[in-house]
Amino acid sequence: MAALLLVYLFGLSALLLPGNFESYFEFVKSLSLGPALIHTAKFALVFPLMYHSWNGIRHLMWDLGKGLKIAQLYQSGVVVLVLTVLSSVGLAAM
Repeated sequence: MAALLLVYLFGLSALLLPGNFESYFEFVKSLSLGPALIHTAKFALVFPLMYHSWNGIRHLMWDLGKGLKIAQLYQSGVVVLVLTVLSSVGLAAM
């Protein structure tokens, strides 16, 4: 619940605060946070989106009647997690 409130306030602040993207980008660059923290933050932002996307594809396969046996459910769950981590790392590295 607290994370949801934080995301909501972040989005609301983007609408209400003065300035544009470039000014906030320059502000973050001026903080000199270091690449490890920046990549960790990017990974934390991308991971839920990738998990939701890959699990959505998994759910579409269920709608087609495929992968509904217990062994297949566990296997597809592992595949979703592996694809989520790999795609999140790839996107965070950009």
